[in-house]
Amino acid sequence: MSNFFLGIDLGTTSVKAVLLAADAKTVVVGHSEPTAADLSDVTRIKAKEQDPSLIINAVNRCLDQLPRDKLQHVCRVGLTGQMHGVLFWRANSGCDWSDGDFFTPRDTSQLVTWQDGRCSSDFLSSLPKPECHLGVSTGFGCATIFWYMKHRPKFLEDFNVAGTIQDYVVSMLCGLDSCVMTPQNAASWGFFNTATNQWNENILKAAGFPIHLLPRCVPSGGLVGQTCSAWHGVPAGTHVGAALGDFQCSVYSCMTAPADGVLNISTSAQLTFAMPADFTPPDSPQLESSISYFPYFDSSYLAVAASLNGGNVLATFVETLTAWMKELGMFFSLLLDPYSALQRCSYPILSLYHCKCQCSLLRFYVT
Repeated sequence: MSNFFLGIDLGTTSVKAVLLAADAKTVVVGHSEPTAADLSDVTRIKAKEQDPSLIINAVNRCLDQLPRDKLQHVCRVGLTGQMHGVLFWRANSGCDWSDGDFFTPRDTSQLVTWQDGRCSSDFLSSLPKPECHLGVSTGFGCATIFWYMKHRPKFLEDFNVAGTIQDYVVSMLCGLDSCVMTPQNAASWGFFNTATNQWNENILKAAGFPIHLLPRCVPSGGLVGQTCSAWHGVPAGTHVGAALGDFQCSVYSCMTAPADGVLNISTSAQLTFAMPADFTPPDSPQLESSISYFPYFDSSYLAVAASLNGGNVLATFVETLTAWMKELGMFFSLLLDPYSALQRCSYPILSLYHCKCQCSLLRFYVT
C-alpha cells in the first residue's frame, strides 16, 4: 500500500483531518467533527475560552473515522489550527496515553482563544511597545499572559509551558518537554520580530514577563520530531511537522499563482495576496493601516486585510433562516452543517421575495 500524509486542522469550531496520497498528492479521504468546546464566561470579563479536552476528543473522533489500514501507512503528520490563542500546560504531564493509542489532556489550562476580549484598550496601551511590525491585540498570546501577570499571577505558577492548541498537540505527539513554534504562530502572539525570527526578550524581560513560557521557534514547514507512541494506527516514529497557522495554510492550499488574490472565509475572514520576495515589513506597528503583513513561507509575507466577521456571521444567519423556515412550516433536519442548511433554506426565502444577487470575483475561495 502507498504511504500517506496526515493533515489535521484544529479550528475554532471544528476539527478536520485528511489523508493525502504521498505519491499523487491527492486527498484520499477526509472527515470533520465539531468541537463544541466553547465555555461560558462566568467571570464576565469578556473571556472566550475553550475546553482542550473537548477539542482533543473531537480530534480522536475524527481520526477514528479514517481508515485504519491507511493510517498505519502514514509517513508524516502535519498540523495547523487557530492562531493567536494560548494554552498552558505542565511539562512531562500535559497528557495521558494510558487509555490506548490516543492521548487525553492532563495538567492543562483552558484554551484562551483569539476571540478573547479581556484585554481592554487601556490595558493594551499600558503594555510595552513591541519591537516588531505587528501590533498586539486582545486575544493575542502575549497580551493574555500579561493580563494573567496583573490579575491572576498565581495562575501562571501552575504551568511551565505555553503554546497554541496545535503546538500543544505537536508537543504531546512527540513527547516534548517544551513547546516548539513556527514564526507563523509566534507572530500571532505579538512581541515577535519576523525579520530576526526572535522574541522581544529584552523588552519582555524588562516588563517582568515570564519568558520561560515563550516557545522555541523553528522555520515554518520544518520537522520537529517523531511520534512517541502509536496514534490511532499511525506508527510510532512517524515524522511530525511544526504546527502552522491556519490562515497561511488556507492560502497555500488554493493560491495557484503568485499574483492571485485569495478571499478566505472561515470563522473570521481575510482578503490577502503575496508580497514580492524582497519585501521587508515596517520596523514598528502601523496602527493606522488596515493592512497587516503576516509571515508566510521561506521568509516571505502576505498582505492581509482581516475581518473578525466571517463564518461566525454565516452561522448566525443560518440560525435565523432556520427559525424563519419553521415559522413558514418548512421543516428539515437541524443536523445539517451550516452550509448545507443555508443551501436548503435560503432558496425558498429568496424566491419568496423575488431577490436576485449576482457576485463576480476573479477568485473566490471558501475554506
